[in-house]
Amino acid sequence: MKFVDEAKLKVQAGNGGRGSISFRREKFVPFGGPDGGDGGLGGSVWLRAGEGINTLADFRIQRTYKARSGEGGSGNGCTGRGGEDLYIAVPVGTVVADADTGEQLGDLTAAGAELKVAQGGKGGWGNTRFKSSTNRAPRQFGTGLPGERRTLTLEMKVIADVGLLGMPNAGKSTLIRAISSARPKVADYPFTTLYPNLGVVYCGQHRSFVMADIPGLIEGAADGAGLGIRFLKHLQRTGVLLHLVDMLPPDPGADPVRDARSIVNELKRFDKNLAKKPRWLVINKRDLLQDEEAEALAADIARRLRYRGPRFLISAATGRGTRELAEALMQFLEQRRAAATTAR
Repeated sequence: MKFVDEAKLKVQAGNGGRGSISFRREKFVPFGGPDGGDGGLGGSVWLRAGEGINTLADFRIQRTYKARSGEGGSGNGCTGRGGEDLYIAVPVGTVVADADTGEQLGDLTAAGAELKVAQGGKGGWGNTRFKSSTNRAPRQFGTGLPGERRTLTLEMKVIADVGLLGMPNAGKSTLIRAISSARPKVADYPFTTLYPNLGVVYCGQHRSFVMADIPGLIEGAADGAGLGIRFLKHLQRTGVLLHLVDMLPPDPGADPVRDARSIVNELKRFDKNLAKKPRWLVINKRDLLQDEEAEALAADIARRLRYRGPRFLISAATGRGTRELAEALMQFLEQRRAAATTAR
C-alpha cells in the first residue's frame, strides 16, 4: 500500500433534535398542561488511534464524515433519542489540527487514545420548559443546535525508538534489514527508500525496540530538496538518532565528512530540538577495507567531524558489528525508560 502521511478531511457532528409541542390529553385530567419533551443530543465525532493502521490512505477515498443527529422529542415528556457518536480510526502517531485556524487539537500517541474533534448539537427544548405562571399553555419549542463542523488536517508521525538518518545509499535500508525483520527495498541507486520503514529489533526476551528508516537526506532538504523534507518530522519522536556515514561513497567527488556535516545542518535548520537529540555516529561499509585501514579511516572521520560521542564501525551488508550496535542501543533505551519511570 502506498504510504500516505498527510490527509485533510471534513467532519460534521450531528444536529440536536427538535423539541416537542405537546399537551396532555387524558381522561379525568382537565388541566393537563404541556408535556413536550426535549430533542436528543446530536452525535459527536471522535478520532481513535488504532493498532495495525500505518497509513492515512483511507482518507484519500472518503473525505467527509458525519455523525447522526438527535431525534425529536415527543409527548408525555419523552426526550428524543441521542445520535450515536462517530469514531474514526487513525494510525497511532497522528497529529490533528484545525485546517482553518492552524490550531493543534491533539496528538494521538498511544493505541486506543481518543480525541473529540466535533461536538454534537444540543437538543431543543420542548414546550414543557417554557411553562410559567403567566404562560400556562406555551407553544414555544427549540429547534436544536447545529452540530460542530470542522475541516481537519491529519499528519502522521512515525513513533520509533531509533531513527536512521544519512545520505541516500548510506546503507540505512541494508542496516534495518540486517538487524530486524523489516524488508525494505535495497538497490544501488539513490532514493531507493520512498517512504519510512519500521522494524522491530529483538535483543532477547522482553527486550526490543523499534527502528525507523526514512528516505535519505540531501543538502537543502529543510527547504524541500529531495525526498527527505516530507519525512524529517518522523525523526522528532525518536529517542536516539543513528547517523549513518558511508566511509567509501561510490561518487569519486564525495566526501563523507562534508556529507555528514550537511545532514547535521539540515537537522538544525528544520528543528533545533531535533538536532539536540542523542546522535550516534555509525560508519558503514567496513567490509570494503582491511580492519586496520577501516579503523584508521573511521577514526579520521570522527576526528574531522569533532565527534566525541558513541561511535560504531559496521558492515550492514555482512552484519559485522550490527549486533553490538543493537545491544548498545537496547541498553541506552532501557536506561532512558527506567529514568522516565522513576521521574513519574
